[in-house]
Amino acid sequence: MERSESNLKILIDKISSLKSEIQKVIVGQDVIIEEMLIALMAGGHCLLEGVPGLAKTLMVKTMSQALDLSFRRIQFTPDLMPTDIVGTEILEEDHVTGKRFFKFNKGPLFANIVLADEVNRTPPKTQSALLEAMQEFEVTYGGQTYPLDRPFFILATQNPIEQAGTYPLPEAQLDRFLLYIKIGYPTAQEEAQILSSTTGSKKAVINPIIGAEEIKELQAITREISISDDLITYVSELIRATRPDTTTVNFVKEWVRWGAGPRAGQALILTAKARALFKGRYAVIMEDLQTMAYPVLRHRVLMNFKAEAENVSADKVTDELIKAISKPKANI
Repeated sequence: MERSESNLKILIDKISSLKSEIQKVIVGQDVIIEEMLIALMAGGHCLLEGVPGLAKTLMVKTMSQALDLSFRRIQFTPDLMPTDIVGTEILEEDHVTGKRFFKFNKGPLFANIVLADEVNRTPPKTQSALLEAMQEFEVTYGGQTYPLDRPFFILATQNPIEQAGTYPLPEAQLDRFLLYIKIGYPTAQEEAQILSSTTGSKKAVINPIIGAEEIKELQAITREISISDDLITYVSELIRATRPDTTTVNFVKEWVRWGAGPRAGQALILTAKARALFKGRYAVIMEDLQTMAYPVLRHRVLMNFKAEAENVSADKVTDELIKAISKPKANI
C-alpha cells in the first residue's frame, strides 16, 4: 500500500503522543513504557516482572485506554482452567424451532490487549492454553478455529518474590514472549510524585491517541525499516555467541548452560526496527540492537548452577557479549 510522507509522519508523531498520554498516569518508567510500545509495534508479547505495587496493571490498563483498544484482565490462580480464558461451548435453544445447539462463548482472550496477571500462579495446563493464541493469533475449541482480534497483544506479569505455590514458565513458553521486561523501584523524586498524584482527588483523563487500524499499519511499517547486511551478520554472531558449544567468549562457557535460539535473532532485529521507528528513523543503527539485546536475551539465555549460586545474571552475559563481539567498521 502506498504511504505518503505526511501520513507516515503523522503515524510516527502519534507514537510519541502515545507515550506522553501514558505518562499522565504513570510516573517515571520511561524505558519500560518504551519497551512495551516497541513490542506492540513489532507485533510481539511482553513478560513483565516486578514486585507488587509498581503499577504493572495500571500501566497496561492506561496503555489500552490511550490505544483505544479493547482490554481484558485475567487473574491467574491455581484453579484457573483453559476454558476460563479461551471460552467454552454452551447449550442454547432456538425458541422458534425448539432445536438445541451448542454455541461457542468467547473467553477473555478475545480482546486486543490481554493482561495475564501473575501468569506463573496457574498450572502448566492453563499456561499452555496461551501458546496457540500467542503464536498463531487464534484458538481452537471443539475442532473449530476462532481468529483473535487484531492487533493482539498479551502482557503477562509475574512476581519475583513469594515463589511458593507457583509454576515457573517453561523455556518453550518463555521464548514466545518477544521481550522480558523487569520493572524496578522508582527514584526518590518519582516516588514523592507518585504519592502526591495518587492520594488526591484529581484524576488524569486519558485520551485515545491511536486505533487498531493505525497500529496494524505501524506494525507493517516496522517490518519495512531498513537494516544493513553487516548488522544482520552482527546479530547472528551475537546470538550464536550465547551458546556454550559454539561461542568464543569464555564468560559464556563459564556461566551459561543453554544459549538463545534463532527466534532470539528474529526478535532482536524486529524490536530494533521498532525502536528505530519509535525514534523517528527509517534504518536500524547499532544503538538499537545493543539497547534491545537486554530484554530480548534476558529470558532466552539459561544460566548454569554456578551462575545462579553466584548471582550472575543473563544481563551480565549480554554486557560481556556486547564488549566481545566485534562490530561492523561502518557502525562502530
